[in-house]
Amino acid sequence: MSPDNKHNHPGMAPINDAILTRESWKIFQIMAEFVEGFERLARIKPSVSIFGSARIKPDHPYYQTAEEIARLLSDAGFSVVTGGGPGIMEAGNKGAYAGQSPSIGLNIQLPHEQVGNPYQNIALTFRHFFSRKVMFVKYASAYVVLPGGFGTLDEMAEILTLVQTGKTRRIPIILVHRPFWEPLVNWFRGSMVAEGMIDERDLELFRLLDKPQEVVDAIFSHYESRGFEPSAEEQEILLDL
Repeated sequence: MSPDNKHNHPGMAPINDAILTRESWKIFQIMAEFVEGFERLARIKPSVSIFGSARIKPDHPYYQTAEEIARLLSDAGFSVVTGGGPGIMEAGNKGAYAGQSPSIGLNIQLPHEQVGNPYQNIALTFRHFFSRKVMFVKYASAYVVLPGGFGTLDEMAEILTLVQTGKTRRIPIILVHRPFWEPLVNWFRGSMVAEGMIDERDLELFRLLDKPQEVVDAIFSHYESRGFEPSAEEQEILLDL
């Protein structure tokens, strides 16, 4: 058996040793992303993760809403975490940067579209979406989701799934701008609930709100009887995230 085929079994495609070695060493790159993320973000609590389209311009109402939400949250003592890019991410960082608490960007290396914005007190850069997504969830006291595309839907579905399955603690998940999100929520109810794909009570995992102050009030309301720090049980859940 040739060296290039020594890792193969009958019926499996040949594996080039150089490619296999490169794949194996990727684990250290992934570990480094997690270690840096844990070390730099562990002290930012409480924090709120804000999501939305990278394509929105500063003169768009969505941008202005995101900036106001972030400024209110920052002045209320919340670090604000975004994806670090343009559009609503930039608006979130800009609002937080002008406030009293840290503005954090979890940047991602992409072939196009993602360029880091200048409003970040803490900026981390990731190659891998999955390690970046852990950082969004692990230290978040709430998720605020403004209108966006596939990436925004991906982050929204991720947190809904983690909360629904008990893989992370229950936190406020707020969808901002009712006219944008209501058709999707109606589809959740009319198709997913109707056909038994999710339970009716799963629709209680999130709220639809419109005004920036409503978002801040909803987050404080969720925590007023328990405080922002995770309980001992929630800490254990987060360790296995």
